[in-house]
Amino acid sequence: MPVSNPVPGPAPDGASAPVPDGGHLDISRRRLLGTVGAAGAAGLVIGAAGGAGIASAVSGDGPVTGAGGPRALTSVGSTEVAFHGRHQPGITTPLQSRGHLVAFDLAPGAGRKEAAALLRRWSATARTLMAGKAPSADTGIALDAGPSSLTVTFGFGRTFFDRTGLAARRPMQLDPLPSFSNDAVDPKRSEGDLWVQIGADDSLVAFHALRALQKEAGDAARVRWQMNGFNRSAGATSRPMTARNLMGQVDGTNNPRTTDPDFDRRIFVPAGATGAQDWMADGSYAVVRRIRMLLDDWEGLTREKQERVIGRRKADGAPLSGGSETTPLDLDKRGPDGKLVIPDNAHARISAPEQNGGAAMLRRPFSFHDGIDADGAPDAGLLFVCWQADPLRGFVPVQRKLDRGDALSPFVRHESSGLFAVPGGAAEGEYVGQRLLES
Repeated sequence: MPVSNPVPGPAPDGASAPVPDGGHLDISRRRLLGTVGAAGAAGLVIGAAGGAGIASAVSGDGPVTGAGGPRALTSVGSTEVAFHGRHQPGITTPLQSRGHLVAFDLAPGAGRKEAAALLRRWSATARTLMAGKAPSADTGIALDAGPSSLTVTFGFGRTFFDRTGLAARRPMQLDPLPSFSNDAVDPKRSEGDLWVQIGADDSLVAFHALRALQKEAGDAARVRWQMNGFNRSAGATSRPMTARNLMGQVDGTNNPRTTDPDFDRRIFVPAGATGAQDWMADGSYAVVRRIRMLLDDWEGLTREKQERVIGRRKADGAPLSGGSETTPLDLDKRGPDGKLVIPDNAHARISAPEQNGGAAMLRRPFSFHDGIDADGAPDAGLLFVCWQADPLRGFVPVQRKLDRGDALSPFVRHESSGLFAVPGGAAEGEYVGQRLLES
């Protein structure tokens, strides 16, 4: 579900400089590739029309040249998102085609000091990679790729505050989510001290970031769980369109828009937050759910029945009450038979903000497919990620309403769950979470 009218981060000036405190060299991936070639590496070929280098705006040393003259990256590979800013990247950033979600637990004996050092390392690595550059001791996985809209987002789970002696600074918004009747949650694939969201428009760039951050964790933290997701690739449709999920439904139409006058109030913690939550100013809360789609059952329905379950036309996402995808739902409209055109248990009706006291959240998920079960059913569905200023006013009331009679419920199963506090973006010279860990 892409963000409507998203705000991408501005591109930096591309200057190369050492990364403070991180021990990384800002060597562009392209420059490093050229260095390897100059040293006589055999069989290393730079691609042609696909663009195998970092545009001059990123590397600062001009475009790749060849027999045909200057060659730049395609627009997909050259797109760069800024690491520093008011908010962390990966929240209002346009939805990427590849994603990884990973949770870590601090190692036994690790506390606030170790957590601060880890976030300092992670922030330096994320900034380097998001600029399309290679960290020191690089694996070479993405040497010939540009930034590809890479974003890395960091969050803290409820248990993080106990392990770091910061329980007094834990926001009440991190209180455990309630249980829902459709939950089949595996605790081993849920929660965690630390959470990282990685997104990119290139699979190797995304994996490169995942591997680099895992290695940087060192002895301070261990992976608790990790999930891989995907979306439609940029440019795959003739025009920009709302994404579809694995049920084939247009998914994300009713997302809050960044141009809405109350967008910031709904999605981000106010900049003037005080008390225990002051370190969360300009941050947001992420609810993460692995939602298994029972696709064999869903695909057994006729298209008409699927549309009545959702409350929207499958072809274009328009509400059954008429109009186009963005036409507001007419929840009172009735057909010639006197029945509601959008059924009273349709997913679109029950989840609509006007049906939930204005509760809203920014949904920014990835699809997943983790193989085929022994009975032939695909282990596939949605890595649901939603953002809000307060989950007690965003996700929780909407999910409670869905739990009481959503027509979609028989076709999905929630198999893991997590809630994370995602602090505001790091200013120049800061690392993510510094205002909490060094307060």
